[in-house]
Amino acid sequence: MLPKPKSIDNIAARQVEADGYVCDRLSRDLFSDADRAVDYLEARAAGKPVVLLDVGGYFAPVLTELCDRFSGEVLGVVEDTENGHQRYQDLKLPCPVVSVARSPLKDPEDYLVGQSVVFSAEALMRSRGDILHGRNALVIGFGKLGSSIARLLHVKGVRVTVYDIDPVRRTQALSQGFTVARDCRSALVEPGLVLCATGRLSLRGEDFPQLRNGAYVATVTSSEDELELDGLTEVYDRTPITDDITRYMTTGHYFYLLNKGNAVNFLHGASVGPFIFLVQAEILAAVARLSQRNLEPGMHEVADCRPMIAATWLNYFNR
Repeated sequence: MLPKPKSIDNIAARQVEADGYVCDRLSRDLFSDADRAVDYLEARAAGKPVVLLDVGGYFAPVLTELCDRFSGEVLGVVEDTENGHQRYQDLKLPCPVVSVARSPLKDPEDYLVGQSVVFSAEALMRSRGDILHGRNALVIGFGKLGSSIARLLHVKGVRVTVYDIDPVRRTQALSQGFTVARDCRSALVEPGLVLCATGRLSLRGEDFPQLRNGAYVATVTSSEDELELDGLTEVYDRTPITDDITRYMTTGHYFYLLNKGNAVNFLHGASVGPFIFLVQAEILAAVARLSQRNLEPGMHEVADCRPMIAATWLNYFNR
């Protein structure tokens, strides 16, 4: 097991280890170097058939080398997130990748995660005496999660502007009554809250000076995916205002970063209740399908399993 370091639950990790499983440290670096990645897989599963369960496209950079050089057999990958889906989608895949990121069974989770993102952002702002109501907000990314966030902000009396690189999604946002920005950088000037929900790079280093003074910036994934922060340290002084709010300040300009740029909703549990079992069941169905060895290299879904999963879930949780 390779728990994501920025969202790990230490109590859960200790329980997993107590049950006899190995928990290793996960990083992008581990799977950016082919030799290290192959050595790792050999150390853990030499000669065995393996399904890689991914949450963010961590195996994507070295997947071809793993398939070619591993002494066992990589049966395929199951990817859970939109971020990871995009990483695999951009590759010429050497094995099947089953994605559950865009499954309709994930819609309840996305809605509830959207609620928790808005809740956590508002809680942090309120800790400094600021409120959401009456503010302008920019939501970057209008996929399932971004659209959920935009609608929830609107319900709270926030004036929401949306930007997405996909013109189809921009038309969807416009049809739902949102202001749609023509480009991202010019849209950064007015909002007091910027929420990044693209699953890939949303704000580059040169974008941050466009933020209005005192703006709050939050993401729904992780800083390494959504924000280009590395170069800012040469220009901006960073000051922790609270444990979860950092002020970036330079001459004549400042903004606030929530949860160090990592998923803001993890600060308050980000629980989605039993709806998570819908997605987990589809992940298990994807593992079963890969174990049958009858999928060609490329992106796949297990759509035929969804009605059975939903019916079983309803039978148990909606008695």
